Amino acid sequence: MENPVGLRERKKEATRQAVHEATLRLTVEHGFDHVTVEAVADAAGISRRTFSNYFTNKEDALLYGEERQIGSLVRLVRDRPADEPAWTALRGAMTEFMSHVPPPEREWAVRTRLALRHPSLLARQLANHAAMERDLADAVADRPGPTARPVRPLVLAAGFLASLRIAMRTWIEEAPDREPAELITEVMDEMGQSFG
Repeated sequence: MENPVGLRERKKEATRQAVHEATLRLTVEHGFDHVTVEAVADAAGISRRTFSNYFTNKEDALLYGEERQIGSLVRLVRDRPADEPAWTALRGAMTEFMSHVPPPEREWAVRTRLALRHPSLLARQLANHAAMERDLADAVADRPGPTARPVRPLVLAAGFLASLRIAMRTWIEEAPDREPAELITEVMDEMGQSFG
């Protein structure tokens, strides 16, 4: 028989995900300024009060998916074998991450990217990305290789995140016929020549 605590946590996570997806869909369709918490709650099939049990505001709901993915990627880096050099661990974690996350649909990715450029979201996104960079640097700081120099883990983390941004921008703006995973691998190979 299933543990009631585990079942309850899975139901809560499913509700969080449903609210996030409803917020994202409404934001892409109508623009962030035209999305209300009430509309999100209706779209997710919950009450306004239930929304408040899960998220403080629509910004929290909208960025929930990105924040979960950040946490997941950092955990994958931390879980890599301890004897892997830093760049190898970052690449391996990204390969594993991509195997669990379906590739985005290009049109949806373009529209989402535009919707998330809203001024009230940008500061929060920048803070999320800065925290991710610090967490990734911490995750690779003790790995073998020249990471003992204090700035080396920060440079590796920044290079890793730059690789992801370059690959996704290339896919959206210049190479829509290629797979995002293929571009990420290509850019990381190029970047890895500097860190190898």
